[in-house]
Amino acid sequence: MDQNVVSISQDIRDMKIRGAGRIARAGADAMGKFAEGYQGKDMAAFRKDLDEAVGVILGSRPTAVSLWNGVQSSISGAKSAGSVDEAKGIITANSARFIAESNEAVHRIAQIGAKRIEDGDTIVTHCNSSVAIGVITEAHRQGKDIKVYATESRPWRQGILTVNDLSKAGVDTTLIIDSAVRLVMKKVDKVFVGADTITSHGALVNKIGTSQVALAAKEARVQFYTCSETYKFSPISLEGDLVKIEEREVSEVVRPGEIPADVKVYNPVFDVTPAQYIDGIVTELGLISPGSVYDILQRKFGTEIMKE
Repeated sequence: MDQNVVSISQDIRDMKIRGAGRIARAGADAMGKFAEGYQGKDMAAFRKDLDEAVGVILGSRPTAVSLWNGVQSSISGAKSAGSVDEAKGIITANSARFIAESNEAVHRIAQIGAKRIEDGDTIVTHCNSSVAIGVITEAHRQGKDIKVYATESRPWRQGILTVNDLSKAGVDTTLIIDSAVRLVMKKVDKVFVGADTITSHGALVNKIGTSQVALAAKEARVQFYTCSETYKFSPISLEGDLVKIEEREVSEVVRPGEIPADVKVYNPVFDVTPAQYIDGIVTELGLISPGSVYDILQRKFGTEIMKE
């Protein structure tokens, strides 16, 4: 097995690489490195080794469709190549293109999303989303006077990363515990969060606790936006497949011996926010409604990527 694939897979699994966009780019990069380093010339063996490498990468974060799309975009067309060298060229070119387009999408979303933020707004964000942070910091860069409440986001406390990012950018930021969201929502104008996956019917799969933020926003009549590159839209949901909600180790929540051995711990990483709680999805194509996701999936992916 290619050591770059193994190393990147482990870094994703161990949360050294976090965030749906970063994970997607890491997956694409792993495929590019696999192709660059491949030494064999037999096409049948190459297809087998490629399938194995893809399985290792995708197994590292089963919920993140961004990883699936990054990997599938990178290997698209490679298996039907006439030679190993041709296949390697296809993968390296696809990988580089996906990474470049992903980075450009983050910049574009920041420009579009910042238009929804007005001078004087108070914002809530959850977890650590590079695209949501990009929107907020772009609004601040434009000179808008804004304040942000950022959730701590347990058990991995990604909110600590978020408040550091926002503070470095000069944004007035307050860290809150996750359960304080409903309390502070009465002071808030808008919510901006990221996305791990968006289904074909516009539901948002994101860091656990996102749905609670959305419920509190709905109750308080606060606008709720998710920021998402279109490669986080799930093609497999077009065929009716359900998004698998990843669970992680008990050790992330409690230390050994801290609770009785017969007490169970449920540690899901993500939850699902229904489309009706989402006011808009900020994408690199523009601000869209959840109901537009299906059409974009059909136009962007069609059926070809699902048959790879």
